[in-house]
Amino acid sequence: MKDNPSHRNKRLVFMISGITDALIGAVLLLIGVGLLPIDITDYGIPCWPVVLAGAFMFIIGAWMAAHHYSRLDE
Repeated sequence: MKDNPSHRNKRLVFMISGITDALIGAVLLLIGVGLLPIDITDYGIPCWPVVLAGAFMFIIGAWMAAHHYSRLDE
């Protein structure tokens, strides 16, 4: 197949987006389980939605980054 730089650039952008989502998700997970010294209950937010959102963002972001990284050469 022809080497299409536009597809490579799109995959690179999606890979960077996935890495960013995974990092944000990891920070949310650390806040939710209490490993970072930020108390979200002061703002009226229970811990379980933060843990749920963090886990979802981490899993989807890591999957997206890995998927697009594996297909960079196509």
